[in-house]
Amino acid sequence: MEVKASRIQNEENRIRIMTSNVLTPNRNYKGLLDLVAKYQPDVLVTLETDLWWQEKLSVLETDYRYTIKCPMDNLYGMHVFSKLPLEDMAIQFLVEPDVPSVHALVMLRSNIKVRIHFLHPAPPSPTENSASSERDAELLVIAKSVSDEHIPIIVAGDLNDVAWSETTRLFRKISGLLDPRIGRGMFNTFHAAYWFARWPLDHLFHSEHFTLTHIERLPYYGSDHFPMLVELMYDLPNGADQEGLEADEEDHEWAESKMEAHAVEEDDVHEPGK
Repeated sequence: MEVKASRIQNEENRIRIMTSNVLTPNRNYKGLLDLVAKYQPDVLVTLETDLWWQEKLSVLETDYRYTIKCPMDNLYGMHVFSKLPLEDMAIQFLVEPDVPSVHALVMLRSNIKVRIHFLHPAPPSPTENSASSERDAELLVIAKSVSDEHIPIIVAGDLNDVAWSETTRLFRKISGLLDPRIGRGMFNTFHAAYWFARWPLDHLFHSEHFTLTHIERLPYYGSDHFPMLVELMYDLPNGADQEGLEADEEDHEWAESKMEAHAVEEDDVHEPGK
């Protein structure tokens, strides 16, 4: 396994993140609210959320006091609801003018600050991007941004790419982040309606500061994606020797070329806490 199982149970150092691509025309908001009530994530990240979904999910704000809202009607809206304090927040459009990403610090109950990046790059498709270059550039500029950091980091979202693809592997090499699924299963999240054609498109990667307490694909509630729940424990003494993929010179050159193709660079990324 790439990520160790947690040896300790410390509520103050725990972070439980739930990510869910809601599918904008899906109207079963109560199904999502029921899952939130049952699994009690510390941070909920929703994708494809527009103003209608924003209004329906506003009831969460009693318990989830810290929010980042970016409603959009183009399938790329994004919302963050957090029980944990959020600081130094930014919504950015790094590669495409209508595809946002969210960047912030989240403070654990122990007051440890974690840098978070939530993404939903556009997939390659005849109707959106004829190639995957926009998606690749966004993933890799985030990877470069976090690669030389020493603070706890989490990157999550619907990356519109499978875990074993060249781009996702390149992201892992450049960023140095770990994949808690390795050795534990596929956790295929899309397409929820077709058991015979499902792929792991919803991801969470993290720095060596964390070990894994729990990972689970959550039940269907009407979206074309299953939600994902990942619970991490900040435990640097136990996690410090965890290692992921390593980048060589060719990997760095490849990443730079993909970023240059869209005129995006590391300094463009908001780096919370700096």
